Amino acid sequence: MNQPAMFHATPDNPAPSALSGDYLITSNGRRLRYAITRPSGPSRGTVLILPGRNECIEKYFETLRDLNERSFTALIFDWRGQGGSDRILKNPAKGHITSLSHYYADIDMVFRNVALPDCPGPYVILGHSLGGLAALRFMPRFQNRIERIVLSAPLVALPAHGRPIATLAAALRYTGLGRLAIRRLRRHGPGWNAATNPLTSDPVRFARNDAIIRAAPQLGVTSLTAGWLHAACRAMRRLEDTDFIAQLHIPTLIVTAGADRVVDCAAAERLAWRMRSGHALSLPHARHELLQEKDLYRAPFLAAFEAFVEGVMPLPEPAAGTLPEPAI
Repeated sequence: MNQPAMFHATPDNPAPSALSGDYLITSNGRRLRYAITRPSGPSRGTVLILPGRNECIEKYFETLRDLNERSFTALIFDWRGQGGSDRILKNPAKGHITSLSHYYADIDMVFRNVALPDCPGPYVILGHSLGGLAALRFMPRFQNRIERIVLSAPLVALPAHGRPIATLAAALRYTGLGRLAIRRLRRHGPGWNAATNPLTSDPVRFARNDAIIRAAPQLGVTSLTAGWLHAACRAMRRLEDTDFIAQLHIPTLIVTAGADRVVDCAAAERLAWRMRSGHALSLPHARHELLQEKDLYRAPFLAAFEAFVEGVMPLPEPAAGTLPEPAI
């Protein structure tokens, strides 16, 4: 352990009142930042949030509060190489990884060292985009630990316009140029604003998330490497294998965004159909980041999440001596 983790609140994005956090130290000596928030009363269990690429804990402050209000304990961390966790390369602006197995190591470390000793069971995963890819790719290793998985716009496949750059990434990786930045991640400038960005149609949440990075730019990365994209593509190809899909037994709800331009929704829906315990739900007209979207889309997602996990995470019984609400 190291010094307690710092979190960066803004006027439009206050930290949850019950927020606590710290760092874990990975096997190669890098810090992994995590946070826990707890409900005010009894807990139904713990939701382990696996965020997307280039996301940070601060972006999920609102979601953490929503989960706590529904009586869930929430546990979230920043993947190595992004957010408030240590970077992989000397250049902190580059998002880089050589294998998705490093992300499994992050999940396993957080689960063993934080979830099991400090957070009540049962445990479910809520993953977004990259977090969804990691949850699916390593699902066989979660058996007997995770009861349910709910995924928001998981990165199961790239859309057609993203495939040429994936081919380029593979070529660069195999010629020893895996650390080369191949795509700049835009947050400002032409074509990237509240109206036209591919992430959310909610101008308030778009501005809030933009303000987080403006206030604490060290939380973001500005480019991804050929190695990162190649590692992700290798994991995505694994999800096409019939024998591997047959190993995916944990009940899983995949929720796709009807107007998603970041990932291939049809591929995610096909995977849910091929899984023995998969279920799919689509929210028409929503953009990629369902938990950052307008309430019109966000509220149904949260309702679907709660309904899907209710069987293993029922609402806590009223405290002894508490009278039930009178019927109307």
